[in-house]
This record gives sequence, structure tokens and C-alpha cells, in this order.
Amino acid sequence: MNQPVTPKPADQASLETLGRRIYDLGHTTVFASRRDPRFSYCLYVPPDLGQRAAPDLVVVMHGTGRAFMEYRDGFAEFGRWNNCIILCPLFPVGVQGDGNRDGFKYMQEADIRYDEALMSIVAEVGARYGLDVARFALFGFSGGGHFTHRFLILHPDRLWAASIGAPGSVTLLDPTRDWWVGIRDVKERFGITVDVAAMRRVPVQMIVGAADLETWEITHREGSPHWMPGANDAGRTRPERLDSLRRSFEAAGIPVRFDVVPNVPHDGSRVVSQVQDFLADVLKDRRSAG
Repeated sequence: MNQPVTPKPADQASLETLGRRIYDLGHTTVFASRRDPRFSYCLYVPPDLGQRAAPDLVVVMHGTGRAFMEYRDGFAEFGRWNNCIILCPLFPVGVQGDGNRDGFKYMQEADIRYDEALMSIVAEVGARYGLDVARFALFGFSGGGHFTHRFLILHPDRLWAASIGAPGSVTLLDPTRDWWVGIRDVKERFGITVDVAAMRRVPVQMIVGAADLETWEITHREGSPHWMPGANDAGRTRPERLDSLRRSFEAAGIPVRFDVVPNVPHDGSRVVSQVQDFLADVLKDRRSAG
């Protein structure tokens, strides 16, 4: 009868190298966050990591449908040819056991701070791959667009670019209204002072489909979980609301690249190429300057 063979040390090292190549490079497996295992993430890591300049980090935030792996795959070739690691977090539905689909969009849900959850995942990725992740790019569409522009408001110092795709509701830079409609109580709520000067230094894209006109999912009704006075004041449709956000940013001196994509409904996959064009332009400027 054959006895199992215990790998020799050299063999074990070879197996670990093989495992890293399969699970930690290219299209990776899914990792649980070390800080909070309720949250997880997958990556695209260029297979030639370590053979050229250190890659930049691009975070792609899912929407309500949580299609985080599809977004990873959609950005993989961009990551490969532009020397970027693509990080796609997963913030599941109902982490409080209540079926809530929307908690991450508004940055806080009960005792969870989703901005801090993301930053801990970013730090974990930096440690795993030996990267400087002090700043990263952030793109999100729909629910991810909610998250992206609110993260930018709270943490502009962490971003080298922000692409805000078709959020259903927007937080305007309005100091006369409370969060999430405005920013009056951000200091009390989050312990953060909004730094508009830092926001001006972040290249910003806002993008939405011209045919993204359905309102059934984005109209706030009194008594609904995120209802508050002014909840619908930014506009009726996603293009109208995103344009209100653009005007709010520009009034504060924050330049915005505003892209309305013809014949596109509410479908994040159909704006990815325009987002990648924006990120590639920012990367070119960033690398030539640095």
C-alpha cells in the first residue's frame, strides 16, 4: 500500500509559489477582510507584479446587484496594460440581519462605517503586495456611485481620481442641510471636516447614460428608510441628479468631467470603456508628474 509522501521543504516552497500564482495573481480568489470578515473582496493583479514599476491601485465599487466579480473581470485588461491592481470589494446585503440593500451607499449603517471598512481592505491589499496605497482611484456605478462621491467628500486625501457613475441619490455640498442630502452635520456624524480644497485636487468624472430615466428605484417616499426633507430635490432622474451634483461641485471650484453616454440605460457595463479612458488620462498625467 502506497504511503502519503510529505513534501520536502523545497517542494513545499514550490507549492506555495504555485498557490500564490494561481490564487493571488491574475484573477484572484475571494478574500475575507481581516478586520471584518463580513466583508470580502477580489482582485486583478498583473501577473508580472514585481517585474516593472509598482502598480497603482484602482478600486471598483459594486452597486445594489453586488456584481463585484463582473466588474473585476471588466477591468482586468485595463489593469494588465496600465499596470494597475484592480480591487473590487463586496459589502453584502443584510449584514445586520435585516435585509437592507442600501447601507453601504450612505457610508454608515448602525455601527458600521463603510468608508473605514474599505480603507482597511485597501491597507490589507497594500501589505499583501508590498504597495504604497496611500492614494487610490475609486469608481462606482449606481449604488457604487452613491458610495464614490460620498467617499470623495469624506476622504479626498485618499484618492488620485474619482469616477461617479449614475447614483440614484446625491449628497450636495450644501452646508444648510444635514447628511445625506447636504453636509451640515458631517463633523458631528463622522468626525470629519469637509476639505473642499483637497477635493479640488482630485480629478473627477461624473458619468451617466442618456437613457437612464427610470425613477421607480430612486424616488424617496416619506416613511422609507432614507427619507428626509429634500431627498428628491436634486432632480427626478439620475441624469438630473448627477447634473445637480456637478453644479454643486463646480460652484465649490471642483472641476468635473461630465459624460452623458448616448443610448445607454442604467447599465454599468456600458460605461466602463469611458471610465477607463478617464482613468488612463489621469494615470498618464500622474505618472509623468511623479
